Parts: sequence; C-alpha cells; structure tokens
Amino acid sequence: MRAVVTVIGKDAVGILAKVSTECANYNANVVEVTQSVIEDLFAMIMLVDISGINTDFAKMAEELSEKGEKEWGLKVIVMHEDIFNCMHHI
Repeated sequence: MRAVVTVIGKDAVGILAKVSTECANYNANVVEVTQSVIEDLFAMIMLVDISGINTDFAKMAEELSEKGEKEWGLKVIVMHEDIFNCMHHI
C-alpha cells in the first residue's frame, strides 16, 4: 500500500527533511520524491510505502496535515493511493 504526500508552501531550508523524518516516525518509507522551487514557492510530491506504518492511516494523514499547517506553514495533503487512483481514472 502506498500514499501520495503533497507539500506546497513558501520555500525554506529543510522541508524535505522535515516531511521525510515525520514519515519515518510513522514507519512509512519514502519511495520516490519530486520537488520544484519556483522563485520562493516550494512544491513536492512524495510516494510513500505505508504497508508497515505503526498507526492508523487516517491518523497519520491528519497529524501530518496539522503539523504542516501549524508548525511548518505548509499545506500538506496525504492521500491513500487507492483514492488518488480513483480520482484520476478516466
């Protein structure tokens, strides 16, 4: 099982490190990352293996989103791969 983690916000040092460290705290393995910086705007999409997470997926998604907003000033969206695939299936 995998999840798609999207991060958007003002560019700052360590965004990738912060998000990947939080994923590691949940025992979620980052499989692939793409990121872009346009002027001072940061955008990242991560594919994360969640088959071995140590908590409920919904709880992980909510906590990452809250931490992104309240502590890092970023918009963090965590979506299960099944939902992502259904949304983008024609």
